[in-house]
Amino acid sequence: MSDQAIIDRIETLTNLLNDYNYQYYVLDEPTVPDIEYDRLMRELTALENEHPALKRADSPSQKVGGEALKAFSQVTHQIPMLSLDNVFDQQEWQAFIKRVKERLKTSTQIAFCAEPKLDGLAVSLRYQDGILVQAATRGDGSVGENITENIRTIKSIPLKLRGDNLPEVLEVRGEVFMPKASFEALNANAVKKGEKVFANPRNAAAGSLRQLDSKITASRNLAFYAYGLGFVGDLDGNDLSEDVLPNSHYQRLTLVKSLGLPMCPEVKLLQNEDECQAFYQSILDARDALPYEIDGTVLKVDSIEQQKSLGFVAKAPRWAMAYKFPAQEELTILEDVEFQVGRTGAITPVARLKPVYVGGVTVSNATLHNQDEINRLGIKIGDTVTIRRAGDVIPQVVNAVVAKRPDNARDIVFPSTCPVCDSAVERPENEAVLRCTGGLFCGAQQKEAIKHFASRKAMDVDGLGDKLVEQLVDEKLIKHAADLYQLTEIQVSTLERMGQKSAQKLIRGLDESKSTTLAKFIYALGIREVGETTASNLAQHFLTFEAIRHASTEQLIEVNDVGSVVAKNIVSFFAQVHNNEVVDALLASGIHWPSIEVKSADEQPLADLTYVLTGTLSQMGRNDAKAHLQSLGAKVSGSVSAKTDYLVAGEKAGSKLTKAQSLGVKVLSEDDLIALLKAHQVL
Repeated sequence: MSDQAIIDRIETLTNLLNDYNYQYYVLDEPTVPDIEYDRLMRELTALENEHPALKRADSPSQKVGGEALKAFSQVTHQIPMLSLDNVFDQQEWQAFIKRVKERLKTSTQIAFCAEPKLDGLAVSLRYQDGILVQAATRGDGSVGENITENIRTIKSIPLKLRGDNLPEVLEVRGEVFMPKASFEALNANAVKKGEKVFANPRNAAAGSLRQLDSKITASRNLAFYAYGLGFVGDLDGNDLSEDVLPNSHYQRLTLVKSLGLPMCPEVKLLQNEDECQAFYQSILDARDALPYEIDGTVLKVDSIEQQKSLGFVAKAPRWAMAYKFPAQEELTILEDVEFQVGRTGAITPVARLKPVYVGGVTVSNATLHNQDEINRLGIKIGDTVTIRRAGDVIPQVVNAVVAKRPDNARDIVFPSTCPVCDSAVERPENEAVLRCTGGLFCGAQQKEAIKHFASRKAMDVDGLGDKLVEQLVDEKLIKHAADLYQLTEIQVSTLERMGQKSAQKLIRGLDESKSTTLAKFIYALGIREVGETTASNLAQHFLTFEAIRHASTEQLIEVNDVGSVVAKNIVSFFAQVHNNEVVDALLASGIHWPSIEVKSADEQPLADLTYVLTGTLSQMGRNDAKAHLQSLGAKVSGSVSAKTDYLVAGEKAGSKLTKAQSLGVKVLSEDDLIALLKAHQVL
């Protein structure tokens, strides 16, 4: 590369990274994922190290964050708030350890204080005589924004420290973040109101802290974990840290915790550097289960004396390192959009991507959900897009990098007919999805409808798995569920990987499935939004299948748990000629169920009462408990609401129990339930 080319590249990288810094730290609107920023920063740093004379005064390699917002007064940090350098694999981590030992001139093991790398906003809290007097963002490391009033709204940050004999000035450094649950609730509410959603919890936290109205900040449910100390001394500026603080970073954090400030529970003191890799792996394994977002671990030399000996580089300490996880976000190209048809006819747009390695796997597809989501993202075919993948979550498109949009980018146009069967499509009222009207004739819906029909909670056909259903349809042996009961052992045994015994098992399973219940048969038909509970309620109310089949919308609405939308779906299903043809064929094949006896009021003592089951029931399964309650006339719902009468809470009951308690719903233990059932002679 020529000298001029190097100068031009450094200028391009500097301008680009400064723009990204402004978008990330000041506007709270990042346009590229962290991995792209890190990649460009590493390239710039390498060029500057090779050509130090070309390092510019405005180089982002010399900065920590963005400039303070003018809407807030500015705060000059008594001790600069530095950033951290990163390593991305074990080789780079070992190189860091080697540098540390060389500088310390030691070959012995080094103790580290280890913690998750929280994805939030770094802040400094200044306490004078134990009283919170000022809070500031990191800003550019030297000057931050005064966010005292907003920090006061965070419940986990005390306005007064615990304990006596505190130094006159104590600055606590830490991370303000938004827990995952709060982030999801915030975005869900924004979508409901048609407002802008945040790209990730970090930006949600930053945006919340930078509200001029602290009441908005208070509503965002932010959290804080301390990770270190700044200035500790007197009002005259004398540093007293060596006199009043322990020589261990970990012990200093535990001291801060004793004063009333929260410390991340995953923080550990590691006795040597060999334990660091194991800590990194354990946090990576636990990442998706943690209640907050992280993107790596932070490992700090524990000895304060060794920290001082190691010192700092321009923007980061030599005694600490962020050991980053594999990227969960990456950039790639949206090459095309295809449309898939589901069991209920829902047509879902699927992004076809230029393959990219993200979150530990190569991703080439991502769901786009529906037209509303595409409109919200403002994406086009040909765009450079940010892809996010966390754990086992389906990859999603986060945003489009509009600045990289090519001239030939195309709008995403939804089909007017089903891409599988060419039937007309429609968007039902109050729904976000487009649906095929082809019903059981649609090839895509045939397979999924048959899989649902044969599933365990429906007809429970032993020996008929999803792959076998696909084989039977592909080989044109069946077109719909009724064809299953016309199969012969010889037909099935000719299929690939299907021997005589497997064929006999399937035919026997089909024959046994003919003996079922009315509720299971209704559920097996796959009528939209008719789940197990609704199917059971329909059976108990109408008693016969023909009564359900010919019921009007008005009659259906009288059924417990059936609203106008579900009623319309049922009427629409039985209004279709081809659906009735399949149903008639199923009944003609010999499917049957016992008559439902009309129970007297005395036999329905729990009628008009709604129960919810949650947690693990050790003495009986939840399905058995549900069946027993329903046999006594109770409605068993899947969610807690103001209409819930009782919640049965087993072991490890979670959010449903919390909600029930907040609504004043009476909570029963499993023993209470057993006693209730015995009292009514069910057990």
